[in-house]
Amino acid sequence: MDWQAARVSLLLALATAALLLPLGLWLARWLAFTQSSFKPWCEALLLLPLLLPPTVIGFYWLMAFGQGTALGAWLRDVLGLRLVFSFWGLLFASLLINLPFMVQPIQRAFAAIAPSVREAAWVGGLSPWQTFRRIELPLAAPGVLAGIALTLAHTLGEFGVVLMVGGSVEGQTRTLSIAIYDRVQAFDESAAHWMAATLVLCSLAALVAVFMSERRRRA
Repeated sequence: MDWQAARVSLLLALATAALLLPLGLWLARWLAFTQSSFKPWCEALLLLPLLLPPTVIGFYWLMAFGQGTALGAWLRDVLGLRLVFSFWGLLFASLLINLPFMVQPIQRAFAAIAPSVREAAWVGGLSPWQTFRRIELPLAAPGVLAGIALTLAHTLGEFGVVLMVGGSVEGQTRTLSIAIYDRVQAFDESAAHWMAATLVLCSLAALVAVFMSERRRRA
């Protein structure tokens, strides 16, 4: 087991889920309740990372934030921020590709709340914020847990974007998925097996959590 790669993967997964959660809650709730004509466009853009090959996303990320681009040079010189071949760049790219995994389950959970429940809360004197905190969020909790689980699992297993945006910098961007690839290239099947089995178990646990949350929501 490559413990350094495991540490990077775990840190990336936890940071991605933590940063996406508030954004995911706001966006999911808006998509669930809005009647805006822009909703189909927003949902299409949200699902786009699921349809595009990771290499396409990684390629355009390099074209936008690479050190040879004007924006990449400005971020490096003015803010001291490098968004390619660094952990911060990998984190920002991870936020982009994992947004649908966080939003979709939460959106479905909010959409399942009957309008009469919210209206009753308003009639009872609750403000919109109190209604969200005391009524909507507890009812949508299974969807929130599912979104967090899917985000964690997908971040741990992501390969294409990680390779193109982060490369394989030891201790910074070398995740378990990259370590597995390197071990296979070196014909070290035993090490690759243990790391791959770890990711399989993590993904299985995430899926079990999702299905249990869905069952709880329906109940």
